[in-house]
Amino acid sequence: MSINKLLATSAIALAMTGCGGGDINIAPSNETAIGDTVTNITNQGSTNTDVSCASYTLAGTVSQGSFDGTNCIYSKGFVDIDNPLTFDLAVPNIGTGVHVFEGSLVVGENYSTDTDLAVAGLSEGGDGAVLTIAAGATLAFRSADDFMVVNRGSQVRANGTADAPIILTSQTDAIFGTVGAEDVGEWGGLVINGFGVTNKCAYIGTYPSVTTTDCHVASEGKADVGESHYGGDNNADNSGVLKYLIVKHTGAEVAPGNELNGIAFNAVGNGTLIENLQVYSVYDDGIEFFGGAVDIKNYVAVYVRDDAIDIDEGYRGTITNALVIQSATDGNRCVESDGIGSYSSKEQATIDDFIARGLNSQATIKNLTCIISANQAGTHEEGQGLRIREAHFPTIQNAIVTSSYGADELIGDADHNWCFRLDNEGLQAAQDGNLVVASSVFACQDLTKGNSLPNGTTTADWLTTNGNLLYQTAEVGDDPTVKGNTNLIILDGFYSVPLADMVVGTGVIPTPVESTIIGAVSADNDWTAGWTYGLHEGNRAQPLWFE
Repeated sequence: MSINKLLATSAIALAMTGCGGGDINIAPSNETAIGDTVTNITNQGSTNTDVSCASYTLAGTVSQGSFDGTNCIYSKGFVDIDNPLTFDLAVPNIGTGVHVFEGSLVVGENYSTDTDLAVAGLSEGGDGAVLTIAAGATLAFRSADDFMVVNRGSQVRANGTADAPIILTSQTDAIFGTVGAEDVGEWGGLVINGFGVTNKCAYIGTYPSVTTTDCHVASEGKADVGESHYGGDNNADNSGVLKYLIVKHTGAEVAPGNELNGIAFNAVGNGTLIENLQVYSVYDDGIEFFGGAVDIKNYVAVYVRDDAIDIDEGYRGTITNALVIQSATDGNRCVESDGIGSYSSKEQATIDDFIARGLNSQATIKNLTCIISANQAGTHEEGQGLRIREAHFPTIQNAIVTSSYGADELIGDADHNWCFRLDNEGLQAAQDGNLVVASSVFACQDLTKGNSLPNGTTTADWLTTNGNLLYQTAEVGDDPTVKGNTNLIILDGFYSVPLADMVVGTGVIPTPVESTIIGAVSADNDWTAGWTYGLHEGNRAQPLWFE
């Protein structure tokens, strides 16, 4: 919504609330097209003499960030957990300055009943508030109590570029420069709530023709006034755009079992565009999918302490090109994937019914590089590769999963630092061909863990039979590059080596599916260059541990 339109609605807003937003519910039209460039906002009466800070006008009064000569500071009266944006707002690029939020940045109001959603006009997607962030802008938050939420019906349009990525981080990082390279919990993280399908709700029909009512799942994060909800039956829902976005130093344990991630995609639909996304130094999961079907192209996770990719509640999207690098001394799984929310509390008949109706997770992961550190004493558990369980039936193609990097002292117990584990209904699905892992290379001290398939085939034999290549590395560690063990050449740093140069024992290198490489990124097509943090010299706090 333009400033002029906000002024036009000020009389209505005045009747409903005071300055600052609060409980008003203006349903603006999304006139700013996805990809539009944000420009500085014209000052309309603010005492702030700088025109660069974001502002909005309600009831004829301008609220604008306070400019301190370098940065823009936004008070809790501007926006906070109990004072959400109920109108469009544009955050401009202010050069080397930072937009600092003293509270949480909440876009759109939260609704927890069908009636309230219908009154707001947001039942399937809607026309809620839109936050547009300019390419090159940095947003910073002050503490682990503060996070960013995009509620159902609203959008965030963070359309960065390779030359000007958008950064969401902490004040200790962006302002004070006191954050350590692997520090976490400096602020809460990003939560996006959508109207997609989550099997935490009850549905009529078989996917994709499913309907539901009263689907309002409480998101992880703050309770009471800070609580937000997600879920519905619209996997085409649009929560906006995330392009060339970096999320750093996030995560906090709100309560046991309630932990904030880098980004939580809560039932986010595939109308949302996500390309070139990074999370860096995260307490819990890097990205976690609770249902929905949003796709992601080009994802980087560096120093995630729990799972770099966490899948649950019926997620059906596609992740293309994912580079995961654990810390030398921390990190749990590159991928942890569950098929059904609250699986352990459900009867087997309910689980079987969800599977029969296609409500279990069925993600696709194409071109993954997973570099595991052989740690045994991480924040959550040991460093591990891919775990598929609880009725998740994925398709995984062109992956490199390895724990072979590292000096002797980094090598852990081979019973824990495994490459691949398959459990529960996934064993039957693998046998039936409903779970696919193909054209991948697994090189770890302990290749697989878990039970055999119902017909007695081991997981390792099933992987090999289905066109994957397994290599048992030595207990003292291997270097998977041409500089190390000549029997194992799959990477050069974090780059996949060309197929013609790959060596994995005496095995035949798999033929990748619809790709020229196995793994996420190659040196001759480096989509990480120029915008990511922590990978390349000149834009990182420390070298990668395996260098």
